[in-house]
Amino acid sequence: MKQIALDIGLGTGPTLDNFFAGPNVAVLEHLKLWTHSPTRSPVPTYVCGASSSGKTHLLKAVSQALQESGAQVGWLDASMLTPPAFNEAWVAVLMDDVHLYTAEQQHAAFNWFVNAMTPSTGAQRWVLAAGDVPPAQLQLREDLRTRLGWGHVYDLQVLSEPERRGVLRQEADARGVFLSDEVMDFMLKRFSRDLGSLMELLDAMDGYAMQSKKAITVSLIKAMMNEA
Repeated sequence: MKQIALDIGLGTGPTLDNFFAGPNVAVLEHLKLWTHSPTRSPVPTYVCGASSSGKTHLLKAVSQALQESGAQVGWLDASMLTPPAFNEAWVAVLMDDVHLYTAEQQHAAFNWFVNAMTPSTGAQRWVLAAGDVPPAQLQLREDLRTRLGWGHVYDLQVLSEPERRGVLRQEADARGVFLSDEVMDFMLKRFSRDLGSLMELLDAMDGYAMQSKKAITVSLIKAMMNEA
């Protein structure tokens, strides 16, 4: 079946707290420490992993946390065809899906990296980047590829389907919600499989079921999607 992107307008969005780490505790703790520490290390961090491993969730969560603290951050992903110039006001540079960057985006990413690491103001910025493979395997210009591997490198492990089901069941039980095997199958086949998106979906389903005064079924989910 074709996967449906989750965009129901409900849920809190990606945060570090709603990222279900599983075997990825080390990278989550690293990002939490850096994001919340007043003495941040400027050592670059690169996160790699397959689709649905949570890379974008983590980068968006860091961006959101920094902006909520009043900081400005630079953001670049493969959808931004004309990247903006580096801004000295940024405290961090976040670059998502670097493996998809065009030549122009690679040029901007390299410029951002160099400016972040050797700023005229004397205050270094943190660089957090993500791609689908380790830095050494990236098909990018050499100067950018090597810089992305300068600092901390974390390889995200995708949670297995039994682990996803276990987390969904635990979260549903905590809410007093029953999820049948049919509903879980539908969720895992038709929606984004990263746990952050699945938790947002569970939030939406729970709210819609309470509003409708009905149990959560596949029919109810389809009705919710039709009204979204």
